[in-house]
This record gives sequence, C-alpha cells and structure tokens, in this order.
Amino acid sequence: MTTNSRDVFGVPCWVNLAAPALADVEEFYAAVLGWTFRATRLGEDFRVALLDGRPVASVGALTAKLGVPTAWTPYFAVEDAEVTAARIRERGATMAVGPLAFATGRAALAADPYGAVFGFWEGEVVQEWHAGEEGAAAWVELRTRDAFAAAVFYGEVLDWACERPGCCDVTYEDDHVVVRRGSRTVARIDAGAVENASDAQIRPRWHVHFAVADLDGAVDRAQRHGGAAVTPVRTSPTDRRVTLRDGTGALFTVIEAIA
Repeated sequence: MTTNSRDVFGVPCWVNLAAPALADVEEFYAAVLGWTFRATRLGEDFRVALLDGRPVASVGALTAKLGVPTAWTPYFAVEDAEVTAARIRERGATMAVGPLAFATGRAALAADPYGAVFGFWEGEVVQEWHAGEEGAAAWVELRTRDAFAAAVFYGEVLDWACERPGCCDVTYEDDHVVVRRGSRTVARIDAGAVENASDAQIRPRWHVHFAVADLDGAVDRAQRHGGAAVTPVRTSPTDRRVTLRDGTGALFTVIEAIA
C-alpha cells in the first residue's frame, strides 16, 4: 500500500543504495540480510529489496549514469520537491541531482552544508515502510560536527518543529538530537563523531541501520561475501551494532536488539 509524501512530510520514507552493478549487490545482501529482490515501475536500473515480503530498501545502478558515489542514502518525504530544493540552495547547501521525475514521483539528491548526502522524495511512499528504531525496516542517524546547527538546517528544509499539524518534533537529549513523529523516533543527529576529516568513514554522513536477529552471523556472512567490518561491535544496554562495508564499498550498520 502507498500514501503520499505530503501526509508524512519530513519523515525518512525510504533508503536507497546507489551501486555500479545490481547483480553483485543483490547477491551480497541476499546472503548477509536475507533479502529478496523484485523489479519496480522505475525501470530496469532499480530493484526493491524485500524481507519476508516486506519492502526494506531499494538498489539502483546509478553511479555511472548520474555520477553519484556508491553509498546508502536516506530519502525524506516532502510536499514539493522544487520548494525543498530552493530551501537547500538558499542555505548554502548543494543540490547534486534533480529533482528528477519518475513513474511515482520526483526525487533529488543533496548535500547539507557539512557534506552529508541525503535525498528527498515527492510522491507515493510505501505505507508499510516505517522509519524508527522499534520494529523498523530501517532507521537513520546523522553523525556530524554540530548537531544543533544540523538540526536547524534540516528543520528549515524539511519543516521539522513547525506550527503545522503532523510535523516532526525535535528534542535535544545529551549530545544528540532526536526527531520524532508522534511517539515514534524517525531519525537521530549525533555530534562529535567526526574525529579525522580525512577518513571517509567518519566524515559527516547519514548512516543507515538495518535490524538483524544475529549480529555475529551477519558479520560472518558479510566477510565471507566480500564485505568487511569497519568498526568494532558496540554494545549498549539495549542493542549491539557494527558498521559494515559491502563489496562495492558502501557502508551500513546492522543492529541486534538485546532482550
């Protein structure tokens, strides 16, 4: 089922991997995360990833065609792609691609003033895809130098913490920003994560997280299929997580809840 982006504006509504070769990507994520893939209405260069029949993400062979890097990117739902693009430019950030028209809406890629790449989408969104930490297909976290400044930028661009009904609320908790829609956490912004700007792994960037039942098994399968762990396993009272690199170089995080 689908709904319209205007009904969930400001919320992460999808994640996409831009990759050079779909066959290799599908083989890797099928092995590591148990995904299956199907064609979409967007053409031969796109596939939707499914887990137990539920849409999880998409992969697209876009790196050569659009000149974008191999990376996982979150997309945020917006009411008007042109208005969003104008807001981004007005604030000194970069519009990289689009907005481009697809069969079900319009998409664009941008970089915030600190260099983190994100996308936005105007049009149909998958209703059963839920952004948020609990029971989510995926959730997203921005690691950047200044969480407050980043929250101001995204708030102005995506209409967070506005006066309109249905907008996302923003709260500051310790050193990070939590973005919620109603009671559901949809994104986080963490400060102080950039220790060495020459290291691409810790430059300001959006991190896409996928839930797994067996973290150690996911790491082992990734390593056996051409990937690698790029961080140690991090353990908190609620979860264990590790950032992986797939065979194309894209980074993503897997997270296992602790009962």
